[in-house]
Amino acid sequence: MTQWRCSQRTWAGGHEAGERLAQCQDQSSRHAAELRDFKNKMLPLLEVAEKEREALRTEADTISGRVDRLEREVDYLETQNPALPCVEVDEKVTGGPGIKGKGRRNEKYDMLTDCGYTISQVRSMKILKRFGGPAGLWTKDPMGPTERIYVLDGTQNDTAFVFPRLRDFTLAMAARKASRVRVPFPWVGTGQLVYGGFLYYARRPPGGPGGGGELENTLQLIKFHLANRTVVDSSVFPAEGLIPPYGLTADTYIDLAADEEGLWAVYATREDDRHLCLAKLDPQTLDTEQQWDTPCPRENAAAFVICGTLYVVYNTRPASRARIQCSFDASGTLTPERAALPYFPRRYGAHASLRYNPRERQLYAWDDGYQIVYKLEMRKKEEEV
Repeated sequence: MTQWRCSQRTWAGGHEAGERLAQCQDQSSRHAAELRDFKNKMLPLLEVAEKEREALRTEADTISGRVDRLEREVDYLETQNPALPCVEVDEKVTGGPGIKGKGRRNEKYDMLTDCGYTISQVRSMKILKRFGGPAGLWTKDPMGPTERIYVLDGTQNDTAFVFPRLRDFTLAMAARKASRVRVPFPWVGTGQLVYGGFLYYARRPPGGPGGGGELENTLQLIKFHLANRTVVDSSVFPAEGLIPPYGLTADTYIDLAADEEGLWAVYATREDDRHLCLAKLDPQTLDTEQQWDTPCPRENAAAFVICGTLYVVYNTRPASRARIQCSFDASGTLTPERAALPYFPRRYGAHASLRYNPRERQLYAWDDGYQIVYKLEMRKKEEEV
């Protein structure tokens, strides 16, 4: 009797399991049918979406082609319609008590080398990557190892990145490949320069520009030995009433530059707050050898020096083209009328810094956080434009 009851319960449990299995199969069949119906409804919609996507892609390609043609037309118009040169004022006698350097002011510069080249055009542009903030500096030492890259991010910092080669800098995790060099005093602005194994930079001493103290109108130049990690020399720049030479990089008070002739400084003062000034520096002692008032406006400017000639590129804050619209040859060889005024291809924003490498004849630019290389084409200064 007990055995019969147990068998009855087993049969009942198996019957219930069979019913649940049948229900599951029935639900699976209904879901499969619903999925087929949904797929059948979606296929036409997907086909329509694919056609619309192809149409949008074709339209985008067409627009891109039109933009490319427009870019080429603008490029052509830029080359065919050069900007008017600035007026030469090298003979203007200004004098004045604002400059305390030992050198002669506004007299012709005697070239130290036989460098007689000027820019003909910007041959090409290459965007390397985006590293750091909107303002900074990246460069090579024109007298040092040919591959080493120096990156100084920010306008108030004390640590420089040094990359063994350009390839390391272009990597996604570039900072891991870099060694770090810390300077004893933070730099100010983006006017730093690496030259002959030294880092030259401007330091704001306590009470310097913007500080409101006794040294309100002074800025200190530092010469830092990169290998020994020591300050070799320093000097107060001999100009009073310093103001930022470039309106779009307001933290820069002195922009240092190097060319075939050596070390230069671009700056501006309240004595003439509309134009840039140029000074020739002794790279050994930081003494100011000569100084010039230039006719080049400082508004929206960025500058560099080649063969003793100051070239001023004018920017705008929004992305657009930039152009060299003013040049000043300290030696007097190149007159504004004979100077080419090339333009720079489309960019992201304003040039925070431009560094010329005389060994490569290239410009290293920092453009709103993007690192760009401009290859330059040169010609003799005596040649007609």
